[in-house]
Amino acid sequence: MLRVRRFTKFRIRPAVYRDSRPTRISAWTVGGEPVPFSHAVTQPYEPFALGRAWGRPWDTTWFDVSGEVPADWAAEGHAELVVDLGFTGDQPGFQAEAMVYRPDGEIVKAIEPYNSWVPLTEPGPFRLLVEAAANPIVQVPYEYEPTEMGDKATAGDAPLYRLTDLSVARRDREVWELLQDVVTLDGLVDVLPAQGSRRAEIVHALERMVDVMDPEDVAGTAARGREALAPVLAGRAPDSSLIVSAVGHAHIDCAWLWPTRETVRKVARTFANVLDLSERHPEFVFAASSAQQYAWLKETQPRLFERVRKAVGDGVIRPVGGMWVESDTNMPGGEALARQFVLGKRFFLEEFGVDSEEVWLPDSFGYTAALPQIARAAGARYFLTQKPSWNEINPMPHSSFQWEGIDGSRVFTHFPPAETYNSDLGAQDLARTERTFRQKGAARNVLGLYGWGDGGGGPTREMLAAAERKHDLDGSPRVRMADPDSFFRAAEAELESPPVWVGEMYLELHRGTLISQQQGKRGNRHSEALLREAELWAATATVRQGTPYPYEELRRIWETVLLLQFHDILPGTSISWVHQDAERDYGRVADELTALITDALEALGGGDATPVAANAGPYPRHGVPAMGVGPVTAPASATPRRVGERIVLDDGRLHVELDGRGTLASVLDLDGERELLPRGVAGGVLQLFRDTPREWDAWDINDEDKRSGHDLVEPVSIDIVDDAVVVRHERGKTVITMTLRLSDGRIDYGFDIDWHESQKLLKLAFPLDVRADRSTSEIQFGHLHRPIHQNTSWDAARFETVAHRWIHVGEPGYGVAIANDVVYGHDIRSGQAPDGRPMTTARLSLLRAPRYPDPNADQGRHTFSVSVRPAGIPDAVADGYALHLPLRTVPSGAAAEPLIEVSDPAVVVESVKLAEDRSGDLVVRLYEAHGNRSRAAVRTRFDWREAVATDLLERAVDGGAVRGTTPGAEVELELRPFELLTLRFRDPVA
Repeated sequence: MLRVRRFTKFRIRPAVYRDSRPTRISAWTVGGEPVPFSHAVTQPYEPFALGRAWGRPWDTTWFDVSGEVPADWAAEGHAELVVDLGFTGDQPGFQAEAMVYRPDGEIVKAIEPYNSWVPLTEPGPFRLLVEAAANPIVQVPYEYEPTEMGDKATAGDAPLYRLTDLSVARRDREVWELLQDVVTLDGLVDVLPAQGSRRAEIVHALERMVDVMDPEDVAGTAARGREALAPVLAGRAPDSSLIVSAVGHAHIDCAWLWPTRETVRKVARTFANVLDLSERHPEFVFAASSAQQYAWLKETQPRLFERVRKAVGDGVIRPVGGMWVESDTNMPGGEALARQFVLGKRFFLEEFGVDSEEVWLPDSFGYTAALPQIARAAGARYFLTQKPSWNEINPMPHSSFQWEGIDGSRVFTHFPPAETYNSDLGAQDLARTERTFRQKGAARNVLGLYGWGDGGGGPTREMLAAAERKHDLDGSPRVRMADPDSFFRAAEAELESPPVWVGEMYLELHRGTLISQQQGKRGNRHSEALLREAELWAATATVRQGTPYPYEELRRIWETVLLLQFHDILPGTSISWVHQDAERDYGRVADELTALITDALEALGGGDATPVAANAGPYPRHGVPAMGVGPVTAPASATPRRVGERIVLDDGRLHVELDGRGTLASVLDLDGERELLPRGVAGGVLQLFRDTPREWDAWDINDEDKRSGHDLVEPVSIDIVDDAVVVRHERGKTVITMTLRLSDGRIDYGFDIDWHESQKLLKLAFPLDVRADRSTSEIQFGHLHRPIHQNTSWDAARFETVAHRWIHVGEPGYGVAIANDVVYGHDIRSGQAPDGRPMTTARLSLLRAPRYPDPNADQGRHTFSVSVRPAGIPDAVADGYALHLPLRTVPSGAAAEPLIEVSDPAVVVESVKLAEDRSGDLVVRLYEAHGNRSRAAVRTRFDWREAVATDLLERAVDGGAVRGTTPGAEVELELRPFELLTLRFRDPVA
């Protein structure tokens, strides 16, 4: 094969373009942020020569290109503008790329590595404008060294690229087709059995192809070469071959190694390529997710968006996923995940009339067990991902299966067995498809996603040529152009009894994403809380006082928050620029929501000078009703006192002692008459670990780094300040101030940390005298039990797990709840105390300091709140909401009764808002939180005509959970464990 491959590289490939002519080039450099075509076209351009350097990092250069297309070239249909912006051999989307416009502003197509041509269909003179983005190469595979390229302020001014080619060329169609034949067959040579007859047949044909061609006249003998290959290309696949439904795709990260402003242009480039390709290949189908990306296109490229709208109507482009973005699913709250579907599906319905039935998340870092129910509540039936193929240890046992969530809801799920969303439909990907498909024998239908992704670009004509040749080819699965919906229906139909996976789909990789870029995680959690408050109080003010509801402001803010939950933003794995933008956006969101909350509470009426508090939480607190406003009767905190070398706090329910190291020496439960801490083991201990991942710095933490940790037990000071104990640690430039209070039988920690570490991981550890074999963690709309032993490789791999506002560990009849205001990463294991007795250690992961892709990740000030108390799961739920939704002081407000009350604390109100269709109807979202079958009455303090159960899009559905209604008074419910329910109250009035 060496002879064949050398002939291909040095003879066939160079002959694809047989003639070329130079163009005239001039250029204008923006010198800042991108500008629209209408601005760029009016600027002064200067002559620019091939070979000249261009493009400082993140800048844009516009090239004005003109030339002449010979009449005979145009008549053949093979005249093209060939562009090389100085491409490296790396993947498209991670380096320079460009958009090509006609002089009237009409977009032609994009320029990417491996897709670097523009059709020139008319003879004679032409002129095009090329918007070239000098995006730096931030990713050097498997090195993960710190880079300054991720921040425009530190990236420097040196040009990154050199313009290598901008010429008119004549593509030889016969040579190009020959090259596609050779690539197809050469790929099979690498994957077929070395001693097999089919491989030998292909090798013989390729050698024969070289024999019959003239290396000095490739163009003249290409037809003979194709004739030599035709018999082996005609060999048909066996009847048992897999059927690959090939769907064009371009997974475009809303931000990652580029800022969102660049993603806006990546989206436009990709859709331009897709539209160009569809004109030449009527069978081509392209699936694209993320309503946000369509919205960007509508805003910034309205003419291109209208072409996309037509392509959707023609069935060429298929909007999929039904979400605002391809979000992370571990950390967004339940209501936020629901809104991903509400906003995403509404956009697709309003703009395209499309109601997608699949959830499309090929690259998120693990999948919450709450997602099947949320998806079904949004009208989805199917789920797609390939990310679990990245598991470090345990491969997932199924490729096509039913996935069951915490409430029993199921979605039919498929993992494309090529284990990529960036396939080129090459032999390697298709051989992997055959090898890894786990339902072989029972099923034949699999999905193949092809096209350049991550940084966009999409499918190429070479990929379509591969699909055409592999439609029915011996040695390859059969490849069929298809759309996602047709594939899912066929795959579901052929499996009469599909296997079932129950619970979360934990990714055995990228566990550090639960910790990295903590400021962004705080912004997310805080924004979710503020959105709940703003909607609740605005709805209350509208129903009570007739105050206009801020529909537009809330929609715009939700769009921002949902974008920031994208799976490379919220997880903290993007360049510095992205996270700086996110922190600014969260600050703006907080300001805008606080103003909306203030306006709504003021509209509810003023009182005397006596302060009251607004309680947006689902449970009464300190005398303030749930979701109401009233006076506060807060319990006093215990007063710390020194007793010998210890500090003691006692509130009549807990007796707490701190030692001279600032750690808990004893926590005695006076009601339960038992000690929480194992004998001789300190609690509330800060622990610092080395954090040097094997790869994927911001993404990963490795279990072996826990062997290199130490406790922070040498504080510089321990003081009593009023009702608090204040412990201060210093380590170099890092300062950690821990404040501890005891109130209402609960230990409340406050942390103020000025963090200046590098590649370190900070945890807060609570060893507990509890013999548990599982822990319980809050997730969206419920909670999840996980084993905390290491009996199996699956258990051992789960060494860092996600929880939202609380975790709980317990034994029969007794447990401990640990709640937080902004922690997601947890580490809970069973073990033995020094005296040999069993214990359970729960650790909260507070901070990291990875160096790639943001070398300054997490540097600066952070705050955390953590509470600990002996409690059951119902109390843990309440504690989580208390930290998430603290009482809001209203300096001169009046008491306001809540719109609704729920009779059973197991049934939790997650959202109160007005309907998305702006009808004025009131929408209440509830869920069963304790894991029991629960009955409750939802009592209202306003009049209404009708109450109906709806899906997430607020469309009426069969209300199986609704047992009865009394108009204007109450709704009786019976919910299954963790069941989610949306109620719509029509025509509400005070």
